[in-house]
Amino acid sequence: MEKKQYQLGDIVQMKKPHPCGTNEMEIIRLGMDIRIKCVGCKHSVLVPRAKFESKLKKVLRSASTEAAQSSEEL
Repeated sequence: MEKKQYQLGDIVQMKKPHPCGTNEMEIIRLGMDIRIKCVGCKHSVLVPRAKFESKLKKVLRSASTEAAQSSEEL
């Protein structure tokens, strides 16, 4: 299985939704632990990297592709 690629600023979809109802999270810190912020209610959670990787479903929007698209528009 291929390792999922993600970076700071990416919007990811988790397997289980946050209690507010949305399962979209933004990555706001990377390291041994990963801090993710709920897109719906802006609550942030610090998750160990191993647990984050097991709970991650897919990357919805990558920060690098959004930056490339915005620079093309200028």
